[in-house]
Amino acid sequence: MKTSVHIGWQSLGDFQSTVDFVQEAERLGVDCAWASEAWWTDAATPLAYLAGQTSKIKLGSHIMQISARTPAMTAMTALTLNGLSNGRFILGLGVSGPQVVEGLHGAPYKGPLTRLKETVDIVRMAFRGERIQYDGKYHQLPLPGGEGKALKLLHEPADIPVMLATLGPKALEYTGASADGWLGTSFSPDHPEALMQHLERGAKSAGRSLSDMELQTACTVVIGEDVEGMIEAQRAKVAFQMGAMGSAKTNFYNEAVQRAGYAEDAQAVQSLWVAGKRDEARKRVPDAMITKFGAIGTPEMVRERFKVYKKVGISSLAFRFADNDAKTNISQLEQAMDLVKGL
Repeated sequence: MKTSVHIGWQSLGDFQSTVDFVQEAERLGVDCAWASEAWWTDAATPLAYLAGQTSKIKLGSHIMQISARTPAMTAMTALTLNGLSNGRFILGLGVSGPQVVEGLHGAPYKGPLTRLKETVDIVRMAFRGERIQYDGKYHQLPLPGGEGKALKLLHEPADIPVMLATLGPKALEYTGASADGWLGTSFSPDHPEALMQHLERGAKSAGRSLSDMELQTACTVVIGEDVEGMIEAQRAKVAFQMGAMGSAKTNFYNEAVQRAGYAEDAQAVQSLWVAGKRDEARKRVPDAMITKFGAIGTPEMVRERFKVYKKVGISSLAFRFADNDAKTNISQLEQAMDLVKGL
């Protein structure tokens, strides 16, 4: 089973500790380090720096928000990062949500799946070294009626994997049909059908199987003996994801958890959060919404959880550690890598 680690908002205060963490991950044999972006760091800048501080570990965006860049700029950024890293870059794309797209970027959120499809088409056109001409619903290149002509980027063609972070049924089908891999989140291996049935349907429609793509999911990992205490420490984070990672109307994380069998709980947590009752929202999160979406417990319990992920077809685990302290996270990573051996 492949492994990867996430970096993101924790890089804000002390980026050197993030560098140390990724270098240690490389030494331990972790396959990839993913940089995220929402409303903290962007994904590209940390990866550009890490490209010069590492030599083997792959570097990926998890995700680049398609609303934050034009498709051509996304392609240029990906090709540049791929060059800086000597071919180690993986492009992870996603639509984000209306809270970030409309609230932060001032861009329209309407038609997110069509926008994603058009972005992937244009990006791959650029990766192939083709002149960029495209006539889509939201993207027309060159601009109709303008003075510009179609251009091709001054990069050599590159085979950069395109992985998609999707959660909605139609978006998952598109991922299964078209992407090199899936960047999953809000995934419970105890209820894999909630998301994977849509991936499989998409793959079949394109004449391929899920084994033809990488299936990766984020996995919160906390290893220790105080199981009750570790679960309690995660409750506020889950409440935040259920209530704040999206708008009151559109929250894909919440919807995915609902489809996994926790509709009443997820809706209740969101309602309390939106009403400003944050402490009540935290208390309303049941243990199962924490333990069934990660690997939390003693070493023996965590290894058994890793086995469950593998059994349902997950080929790569993206470890997310609970602590902001680099030394603690390195210690947790060392244990996780020992536990995943042989799977």
